[in-house]
Amino acid sequence: MANLEILVSELPTLIQSLRLTIGDSNQIMEQIILINNAQEQLRNIQKLIAQELKFENINNSAIATLPRINIAASFFIPSIELVDPAIAEKFGNSETKISLTDLQSKIDSWIEWGYFLQAIAADILSDIQLVNQINSDINHLSLTANFQVIAKSLKINLNLDNFNLLEHQIQKISNYQNELLQLQQKLNYIFNTIKNSHSLLNILLGVSAFYGKSGFALEWLDDDHELIISSDGKFQELTDILNDCDFFHEQIAALIIQGDTLREQAEQALKKIEQEISKESIISQQVKRVPKFSTHKIVRLGLIVASSLLILGFGSWKIKEQSLSLTQEGSAFVADDGSAIAKFKSAEKLGMEAASLVQNPPHPLQVWQEAETKWYQAIILLDSIPNETSVSERAKKKLAYYRINYKSISQRVLIQKKALANLESAQKLAI
Repeated sequence: MANLEILVSELPTLIQSLRLTIGDSNQIMEQIILINNAQEQLRNIQKLIAQELKFENINNSAIATLPRINIAASFFIPSIELVDPAIAEKFGNSETKISLTDLQSKIDSWIEWGYFLQAIAADILSDIQLVNQINSDINHLSLTANFQVIAKSLKINLNLDNFNLLEHQIQKISNYQNELLQLQQKLNYIFNTIKNSHSLLNILLGVSAFYGKSGFALEWLDDDHELIISSDGKFQELTDILNDCDFFHEQIAALIIQGDTLREQAEQALKKIEQEISKESIISQQVKRVPKFSTHKIVRLGLIVASSLLILGFGSWKIKEQSLSLTQEGSAFVADDGSAIAKFKSAEKLGMEAASLVQNPPHPLQVWQEAETKWYQAIILLDSIPNETSVSERAKKKLAYYRINYKSISQRVLIQKKALANLESAQKLAI
């Protein structure tokens, strides 16, 4: 019995080693060896328990509590209270006694978990592409950290009076928006991979992309046999990661709109500065003096003018006809350009209104729908602006951003509708 008690005292260390950190292939090999050693010691404890039950005929006798509190000070977790609730079941309850039979059952589950981890490790090491992808993910920020960096960078105080600085800030905003779009694509990949994959290895690829540099470890299976994963001291189930993805979908959409609002304000300020510079340039221009002419030059000039008038007289009917045609074409162009400018201004106004509506979420569904409608109306206006008008190039750029905003808002509206539908279903079931 003394030998058994000594081995039981080592259980906290053994159980702690029954985890698999997904990362460098050399580290995975080292972990397989640790898991093997832990399993071997657990089997030794099982043999001693079997001997005690056989020779001493002890049924349901209680042994000392799993000594997590007594010995854990020199190990990983100083007390049972610091064990995350998600994996508390893995370590057992240190405050109650446990029978030898129950301990045998517990050891069986630990050994089985060790086999499961070994199988996953072997599958990972046999898939070169998977290993390369995981190694690549480790070189990038986690999705959470990446989002936080961009969100912090978008807190820009626009310098509305400095032309060069405004241009630089507009470029920065554009770069951050592109990064947000890439992050949104990565988020979609992670969500779809984890939710729709039937292969555990594929699911682990999605998890690897989510955690990035932070890395992650497989810790345990909960009561519903859902995988529990740890990263940076935080324990999550796969469902929790999917919920985080939904949260970041909303936050990224809000940041895209925030960036677009900043860009709109900066472009308006830039346009105002350009107009002021143009006015100052016109005012500051010196009026050119009329040159003096000598008498003989004046006579020659008079002859030239007279000759020109004769020539113009002969061709006046043709010039008049061409002038009328050009005037009609010019009037049509001016009308088209004026209509295009009006449409562009209306679209800008709708975009600003839509962006203002969704600032500082969360909002009720009606607000998101109203913003969605305004983005859609703005897109229709910009899309109808003809080419070769004075605002056609600016309209195309706006159109690209407005479509992104409209898509983000539409996704948010769908999420809100689904949430309301789920709530109504829950209320009906409760009734």
